[in-house]
Order: sequence, then structure tokens, then C-alpha cells
Amino acid sequence: MQIQTQVQLKPFNTLNLEAIASHYAHIQSTDDLLAALDFAEQQQLNVLILSGGSNMLLPEQIHALVLHIDIQGIEMLDGDDQSQRLRVGGGQGWHDFVLWTTAQGLYGLQNLALIPGRVGASPVQNIGAYGVEVGEFIDSVAVYDRQLKQFGSISAADCQFAYRHSIFKDDPNRYVITHVTFKLLKQPDLKLNYGDLKTAVGDTLTAENLQQQVIQIRQSKLPDPQEFPNVGSFFKNPLVDQPVFDQIAASFPNLPHYQQANTQVKLAAGWLIDQAGWKGKQLGSVGMFHKQALVLVNYGQASLTDVRKTYRAVQQSVWEKFSLMLEPEPVLFDKNGLIRSHQEEE
Repeated sequence: MQIQTQVQLKPFNTLNLEAIASHYAHIQSTDDLLAALDFAEQQQLNVLILSGGSNMLLPEQIHALVLHIDIQGIEMLDGDDQSQRLRVGGGQGWHDFVLWTTAQGLYGLQNLALIPGRVGASPVQNIGAYGVEVGEFIDSVAVYDRQLKQFGSISAADCQFAYRHSIFKDDPNRYVITHVTFKLLKQPDLKLNYGDLKTAVGDTLTAENLQQQVIQIRQSKLPDPQEFPNVGSFFKNPLVDQPVFDQIAASFPNLPHYQQANTQVKLAAGWLIDQAGWKGKQLGSVGMFHKQALVLVNYGQASLTDVRKTYRAVQQSVWEKFSLMLEPEPVLFDKNGLIRSHQEEE
């Protein structure tokens, strides 16, 4: 394991932001991880964990040790008639892993196909799509606990999974995820809660077809990061209480919404942004994609400042129309490699 200095992170973040890291290490094993964390402690450097770079906003200069997690491997563990457990390295590509599970006759993750990023990042914000969240199929998460200075395992129940949330977001500097253990089904249990997906799947009710339709829908709506740098969905779908929903729906009866188990209602952020006039609109070199208003795109050589200017303008427009404040999904870092709230000023 080598520590490199003054490394350009532009190729490692899908929004293509220019960001120079003062220190950088490529982590392929738990031994690499320990050596790098030891170096950071000796040099009194903060540590920034980089996975697939698909859900982060980076400043132009970062004085910290960036750990690029690339721990590979898929290991079959125990199983029974209903389910199979498997342990997967945090550096494994997410989409390739989903395709692999389907080919092996293991089910549950098909709705999450084509989500960018790596396996190790999936529990952090409990990635979800088309009515499925990854936390439903996680058995445990293997971590290095930087507070206790030891390796450990956190059960799914203790991860406190919620919508785009987990304990890894509450305490982002404590744990480094090395592996994730999944518990997948041996019989398909298709989740077709979303109208466009149900229509696309039609009468061919197989997991393979479901996966293929998810991929096609995502490809038709979402830009390829190679062509249009982006971080996928930029804002969370707002969760509101029933009276708030009723108030908005009175003025906007076509508002797409999804009733939740806990009496709350989930609203479609993309629709709100579209109604506020931002679909296909740009501010400088940053704008909201013309096919899917929820996706913010870097059309030029945008900096973090440019990105923040655009998404705050979007938030303001939605607030003025609906009195709802959209919350950005990507994690925002400062020049010291620490996570910052989106509410804070530069």
C-alpha cells in the first residue's frame, strides 16, 4: 500500500468535479486499511472514505487522506431452502454484483439494478429504487471501528435502516465498511409497486425480466455519467404528513405520491422540480437533466461552488411553489475532508 500525494480525484467522482487530495491510498485489503489509518494518525490527517464516488460533492482542494476502498470478492456462506447468505467485498461494483446474483438464482436486489457505486456504500444511505431498499436484504455489515480500533460486525437491526439513512450517516467518521453480508431469496418475490415498472414487466413475471425492465427504464430516463457527469438522484423524495399532503394535493391534484406504512406520504421530488420549471434548465454549466428533473448534471467544468449555486436555486423555486424544502442526497465534504451539512454556508 502506497501513500500518494496531490492526487486528482476527478476520475473517481461521477460528477467529475476537480478535486486535489493532499494524500491518497488505494485500499485492497484490511491490512492496507490498517496501515493507511496508522499513517493518518501519525500525520494528524482526517480520513475521507471514497467508494464509487457516485454520491459525493468534493471541494477543489482536500487536505486529508483519501482512502479509495477496493476490497473485492464474493463468498458464499450458509443457506437453507428459502435463503442464501453471502459476504461481499466493499469495493465490488454494485450493478455487476446485482447481475451476478440474478445469474446465480438469488433474488431480492433486481429492482436496484444499474444504481451506480460500490457494495460498501450501499448500506450507508440504504440505497433504494422501485419500492425496494437494500437494508431489507442485508444480514450484517463488517466494519473497522475507528473509535474502538477494532474490526467488528453490525447486524442489520443495529444499522437502523430508514429511508436513505443508517447509523453510518449518523456517525460518518467512526466506521469503515470492509464487507457486506447479504441474505438473498432462493425463490423470486417480485416487487412491482411502481406503475411504470409493472406495465413494463407485463405478463413475463420473472426476476430476469424485472431486472431487464429496471435497467431499460433507468437508461431511458437517467444520463450516463460518462456522457453527462451526475450523481444519480440529487434530491430525496420528501416524506410529509397526511395534512401537508392534503393541502398540496388540493392545489395540485396530479401530484405523484406513495402512501407509506407510517401514515406519511412520499412525494416525487422530480415532479416538484419539473413543476417549478427546472427540467432541462441550466444555471451556468450546471443544470437539471432534460429527461429526468431529479438528476443534476455537470455540463462543463463546474466547481462545487457552481453546483451549490444551482441546487440552491432549485430548492428556492420548489419552496416558493410548494412550501417544501428539498434535501440533497449526495454527501458534502469540506476542504479538511469532513462531512458538512448542506445548510452551512461555504
